Amino acid sequence: MANAPHSSLTKFQFEPQPAAGRVVDGLVDSFLSRCPAAQSLAARMKAETGTRFKDWVDYVESPATAELRARLLEVGFSHRAQPGASECFVHEGAMFPAVVLGNGNVTKVGIKVDSVADFLAVWQMEAAVIGEPLSQLRMARVFTGQGAEMWVVERHGYRGFEPPVFDAAMAVKSLKHLEAMRRWDRFAGNDAAGFDRLNAVVDGAIEDLGRDWTCDLYFASEREYWQRRNRAAQVQYSRQAKLGLGWANHDHHTYRSSRESFTRLIGLQEKLGLYAREAFYAGAEAGWGAQVMENAVCGITTFNDVDLSPEELMGDFSHDPAVLGPRDRLGTVGLWCGLHGEAMLQAGMHHLECQFDHHALVEQLEKSGGIKTMAPFTTFPYLRQAFTEGERWSVSPARVDALVQRGMLTREQGETFKREGVIGSHLENLERNDGFKGFNQQGVSDIIERTDPRRLAGVGA
Repeated sequence: MANAPHSSLTKFQFEPQPAAGRVVDGLVDSFLSRCPAAQSLAARMKAETGTRFKDWVDYVESPATAELRARLLEVGFSHRAQPGASECFVHEGAMFPAVVLGNGNVTKVGIKVDSVADFLAVWQMEAAVIGEPLSQLRMARVFTGQGAEMWVVERHGYRGFEPPVFDAAMAVKSLKHLEAMRRWDRFAGNDAAGFDRLNAVVDGAIEDLGRDWTCDLYFASEREYWQRRNRAAQVQYSRQAKLGLGWANHDHHTYRSSRESFTRLIGLQEKLGLYAREAFYAGAEAGWGAQVMENAVCGITTFNDVDLSPEELMGDFSHDPAVLGPRDRLGTVGLWCGLHGEAMLQAGMHHLECQFDHHALVEQLEKSGGIKTMAPFTTFPYLRQAFTEGERWSVSPARVDALVQRGMLTREQGETFKREGVIGSHLENLERNDGFKGFNQQGVSDIIERTDPRRLAGVGA
């Protein structure tokens, strides 16, 4: 088996879970029919943000019955007790909310929000809040109906249903470390020094807060940095913030990396509690590979792109620096990094992908913000994906000149990029159905090819 691809290429094979989807959808639809205020919110979510209520659901708590318990196990849920929920069931092979079997006769649905306080402020509610400000879990009951309650849920690296014992000193430290993550200098020194500084920031936070709380704060700071550089993100965030929701519908964060820095990127994400999930390779003609990472406690998934050739699949390209040696040509991913910098350092994320009602978002973004959406690169019944048209960034002349001198760009290409700038980032419109947790390898390869700056500029790849 010396010539076999690394196991991460075949280990994770996610499939749609329609039977489990019917169970969860049935619970949510029944709840909405008995809670008019939540039903009104669901309508506003679709009309004003292009999102679906079910994609915001953090958990469903239903009265415990032997029938429901058996049905959950039958469709692939597993029993995973959590603090405050001894009968908690999760589906580890799909993207569904947790289902809790409760002792009472009331059905509760909790939806994810970035901030409970923001939601209550938007809706002008004086609801009692479970969990102190800056704690890892905050919850508030906001709507009631006939045997139904809607709650809003704010989590920071914690999956339980009762807040951990509050520690005021740690709460203040969380602000301190979030500030450090927002402020660290992404541009000083070379890339190796940049990763060293970032690791120091993360190490300090983990020492005080633990891995999962640090992970939550880190990716919040990453979304903020990306949003400042992407108009589509700014428009969509403002639409979601008007309902008090924030970015809690995020699906995954996408990073691009040079070959030289890829193992450092993966190492830092592993330090934050993400584990290597499926790897991707779309063939020799595509010239790229990717490693998917996940921290299930935080609900954080990353998709990490790198230039890759077929023979490099035989090693562990995500962990062994020797696998990704120097090359005499840059692919789409390597060129993006050469022009803009590493996604974990100077450039920020290539895109954030959130869960939407695909068609609704396309229409609304163009109508409300003049933001167009590129042709979809995935159109399956269980997965639909498309980028907004890219945000064009100016590029450093010094970066361009260095690439020309190395023979990675022609002089004509370099002058075009200096004059016109280069696409830097996108917002991705994703719709998942039947709990499908995976990705479309062929479709991702298509969109990477379509976003090569040499192709977009008409100056040859």
